[in-house]
Amino acid sequence: MPDAKKPAPHGWLILDKPRGLGSTQAVAAVKRNLREGGYGKLKVGHGGTLDPLAEGVLPIALGEATKLAGRMLDASKIYEFTIAFGAETDTLDTEGTVIDSNPARPSLDQVKAALPQFTGPIEQVPPAYSALKVDGKRAYALARAGEAVELKKRPITIHSLTVSNGPAQEGEVTLIAHVSKGTYIRSLARDIARALGACGHVTYLRRTKAGPFLRKHAISLDKLNGIGSGAPLNDLLLPLEAGLDDIPALSLNQTDAQAVRQGRVLSELPQPSGLYCAMLDNVPVALVEISDGVTKILRGFNLPDVAE
Repeated sequence: MPDAKKPAPHGWLILDKPRGLGSTQAVAAVKRNLREGGYGKLKVGHGGTLDPLAEGVLPIALGEATKLAGRMLDASKIYEFTIAFGAETDTLDTEGTVIDSNPARPSLDQVKAALPQFTGPIEQVPPAYSALKVDGKRAYALARAGEAVELKKRPITIHSLTVSNGPAQEGEVTLIAHVSKGTYIRSLARDIARALGACGHVTYLRRTKAGPFLRKHAISLDKLNGIGSGAPLNDLLLPLEAGLDDIPALSLNQTDAQAVRQGRVLSELPQPSGLYCAMLDNVPVALVEISDGVTKILRGFNLPDVAE
């Protein structure tokens, strides 16, 4: 008789994605290791694309946590990135062809003086080499085919933008940016360089925070591969509610939990209006919104041990 499949896991694996690995490849690696580790088929998704040239925090949602992946896409993120001055490439990173050059090498003081104009609500033109669609086709596909790509400015928010305290090479600067969804770091680097009367492109890009998930939560590919070899998944898995760390809990009794699972409305609640993670003991039941004491279910979670 074949071994019974292990119970389907629900929660988050936070991968420290290495350079050269795409986000879709990372999801495939998680699926493969879960399969080899004896887990049954389940939904797996990521909470925010990282370019193959980027590295760092990539939240991978498993099972019921995939219902929160879209919310993770909307979360703010923090990046550390290096701008090399002297040349701008068509991809705005080290992979592209140089399309403009300039001998100007801004000083650190000049860079610092320019950063306030890129902080707060701003508009940004995304890179031609991006996954945005133009007339139904991906912008990067059109750019690779040699076609001119015209993308419109988009509103974004740069919550903070500072110079990193780490060592810097001559002709380079490393910055730390806390940004809203939809921000392209490569475009930000391009625009900072241009504002300084220079040319620049990104040579290093690391995401250090995605929503509530930090670098300290991230595991290496070696640890991920260990799951496929039998290492305990629970040692690496963060609970589903870890993706809702910024949301208060709404404690339910058995009767109310059953009602929420059946899609029924709870009313006359004393809590202030806003988002809540409805919990039965330590088990998430649903992501709900309370408005004037009445609940609206945004996402229900089908997790074991919830009152039936």
